Amino acid sequence: MRNLLQKTGLLAGLALTLGGAASCSKDGDGVLLFSIEDDKALGKQVAAQTDSTFRAKGQLLETANNPQAYAALNKIVLRVLNSGKLQYRNEFPWDVKIIKDDQTQNAFATPGGHIYVYSGLIKYLDNETQLAGVLGHEIAHADRRHTSRQLQQQYGISVLLSLVLGDNQNTLVDVANSLGQLKFSRDYETEADAYSVEYLNGTNYYACDGAAGFFIKTQNDGQASPPEFLSTHPNPGNRVQNIQAKADQLNCRNRTAGSDDFNQLKGAL
Repeated sequence: MRNLLQKTGLLAGLALTLGGAASCSKDGDGVLLFSIEDDKALGKQVAAQTDSTFRAKGQLLETANNPQAYAALNKIVLRVLNSGKLQYRNEFPWDVKIIKDDQTQNAFATPGGHIYVYSGLIKYLDNETQLAGVLGHEIAHADRRHTSRQLQQQYGISVLLSLVLGDNQNTLVDVANSLGQLKFSRDYETEADAYSVEYLNGTNYYACDGAAGFFIKTQNDGQASPPEFLSTHPNPGNRVQNIQAKADQLNCRNRTAGSDDFNQLKGAL
């Protein structure tokens, strides 16, 4: 009983404090009521549930059983994370997991920087720069806190705070299952594209229009069923041009990065 009262008091206190702070602060498409610590706590809960869901299906590739794949993927991710351009590089825990599903070409990130990549996306891409570009895009959604804002809009602050406190298991399952299909606004997508360019530029390694390379590939392939990534990340006609224009502005389109780590990753899958 005492524990319940403590949790209820904490939830009310958080809502009151954050609601007061939000009354005079707007950011992007709406007010974000979550603190950074809330982002981390929510991300921890959602990532644990996501791991559990895919592990039960036999689709979560465990690090211990796939050391070569994770060694290669982590090198790519760390180049992007260590670009010097992230806002919450040191605050968020940042990790990456592979979901074994060759039919799904998708990636997503939870609040707090837990990244998930489907094997189908890795196998679909042509080179390491394309993968770095897509990863940069998903990292941007977490680092710019788009995911938290979108979830807050969809579920409401009181529900999300209950998840932070470890309550409301059914909704936690729903949130974890919905992240791969979370639809962001065009503004969030445009910002994530732009930051992907910034991140890749900061690596001093990858051509910074890597995300555009992925979109160009999907257009050229002309698939009847487009990749899952594009069903949740709408692709306006000028999206590639915007990425390339920013890359030209930063003069970072002409780098030729190797794909050794990418090839090792694909080979291990």
